[in-house]
Amino acid sequence: MIKTRFLSNLLLSLIWIAITGTFSFENFLFGFVLSFFLLWLTATNRRENKYFNRVPKLFAFVFFFLYELIKANIEVAYDVVTPRHFMKPGIVKIPLDAKTDLEITLLANLISLTPGTLSLDVSDDKKVLYVHGMYVNDKAEFIANIKNGFEKRLLDILR
Repeated sequence: MIKTRFLSNLLLSLIWIAITGTFSFENFLFGFVLSFFLLWLTATNRRENKYFNRVPKLFAFVFFFLYELIKANIEVAYDVVTPRHFMKPGIVKIPLDAKTDLEITLLANLISLTPGTLSLDVSDDKKVLYVHGMYVNDKAEFIANIKNGFEKRLLDILR
């Protein structure tokens, strides 16, 4: 059901582009949002359809990741430019709620894409992710930021 809704959304977006005659990313994005809204209006059972729940969460996740990426870049750049270093590096053991290989891989890659953090290893039983952080002032807070940030939002989209 999710695939059909997504394909319908894409098809309606392409029809919008063809009708308007403007082939740009902004026009495609507007057509995608417009067709999503139209599909949402015409859906009979919105609550049971996962597509209408996942797409807004996906957009919110993209903005959350961009925010975290910019924040981490500023923090690392500030530390590099200033004469006094504020980093307190450490390796942290993060318990995982992610179960599948896809969930764990995506989480580890998102963590590694953010400056100042690097995924090192996953335990053999796939219950723990080892992460190196440049700014580990409080381990519990560091773990909570990853669990309540990246992992929670990622699992909301994938499950």
